[in-house]
Amino acid sequence: MTVADIKKSTEAKMVQSVDAFKHNLAKVRAGRASPALLDSVHVEYYGSVVPLNNVATVGLLDSRTISVQPFEKGMGAKIEKAIRESDLGLNPSSMGDLIRVPVPPMSEERRKELTKVVRNEAENAKVAIRNQRRDANEAVKKLVKDKIATEDDQKRSEADVQKLTDRHINDVDRLTADKEKEMMSI
Repeated sequence: MTVADIKKSTEAKMVQSVDAFKHNLAKVRAGRASPALLDSVHVEYYGSVVPLNNVATVGLLDSRTISVQPFEKGMGAKIEKAIRESDLGLNPSSMGDLIRVPVPPMSEERRKELTKVVRNEAENAKVAIRNQRRDANEAVKKLVKDKIATEDDQKRSEADVQKLTDRHINDVDRLTADKEKEMMSI
């Protein structure tokens, strides 16, 4: 493994950390409805438990209402039950084949609570990125110790990895600020 390989794999891992953070942010409920809110809901389907999006199409009717369109007619009641029993605090209602899930507005207190959750997720993402920086620097040090790379390579690599780290941490900070702004706006 070369210094360039280490840098490439480190950047790929950092991008994965930022993507995982984005995915986690999508699950945090802001003031408006989002199909991603129902990603954690699982439905019993012919004896096995599957994600909701495997048995229905999830979309938006308006900014406060999620629509769920089951692929099979008999699944409506099971989907409603699964949404009700999830810990999301949502109350779905059927309109023929379509299930409407109104998303109630959040109180100021709840918004502040969720802001703390977002900040905690951001800190976890930053820790993951910093751990990848540490791993990359240790891998390069090992190459220097094994005389595969020079100390100059090590210094350049550490500087490059630090730039990558700074860039990805800035991405996390920007995403956090955007999500907080979205949550605090009514």
